[in-house]
Amino acid sequence: MTDLVRYEYEAGVARIVVARQDRANALDLPTAHALGEAVREAAAPEVRAVVVCGEGDRFCAGGDLGSMLLAPDRAAYVETLATTLAEVFQELTALPKPVIAAVRGPVAGAGLALMLSCDVIVAAARSRFVLAYSGVGLTPDCGVSYLLPRAVGRQRALELALTGRVLSAPEALGWGLVAEVVEDGALDEHVRRLAERLATGPAFALGQAKALLRSEESSRERVGHEEARVIAEAVARPEATALIEAFTRRGASRG
Repeated sequence: MTDLVRYEYEAGVARIVVARQDRANALDLPTAHALGEAVREAAAPEVRAVVVCGEGDRFCAGGDLGSMLLAPDRAAYVETLATTLAEVFQELTALPKPVIAAVRGPVAGAGLALMLSCDVIVAAARSRFVLAYSGVGLTPDCGVSYLLPRAVGRQRALELALTGRVLSAPEALGWGLVAEVVEDGALDEHVRRLAERLATGPAFALGQAKALLRSEESSRERVGHEEARVIAEAVARPEATALIEAFTRRGASRG
């Protein structure tokens, strides 16, 4: 990786850190490319869980407006940046392993798309969430207009997009935007324990459960067939066999 994005790995857990603290971890084109490299690194088979976070006290301020202003062809630069980030975020979502967003501080614009591309979102209590696009005359990008309504519903997504409303962490939890809120000082340890637990879980089953639950565009009939195919494959795998046998032994011992 570059110094824009740090990639760390230990004991089955990869940690991807957007490291532009002086720019509120905003995303310019070099950072987008570095993030893509990190996501592809996390696809390695030895990685069983991934944590995504921002350096310091901010998760991600979205696209780097300063880099947009400096671009000779502003429209071409923004289109390239938005396209690149959208592809990277889709790669992140498609990883066949659990991805945790460890959110501390403000999240804005494309930062919401990065966050919502993760599977489990844990936020520190002082985190804040805002779309912010309308405030600078821009429109949602990087998959926000797809992801946000599916997380909080269309009416709430429209309110965030049109009014510039800022959500607190408790409000985000109530809206279903995040999965959990913890005290600021407890975030790192909480996420570390969660990642370790997921990394020691049944890798195939977790990855396939994630893929099934993210198949929003499929019909119920198609999902049912795909569920049946995948669970049949899962039940024949050694890790499922061991877990099922252990479960039945526990049940027999209680009987």
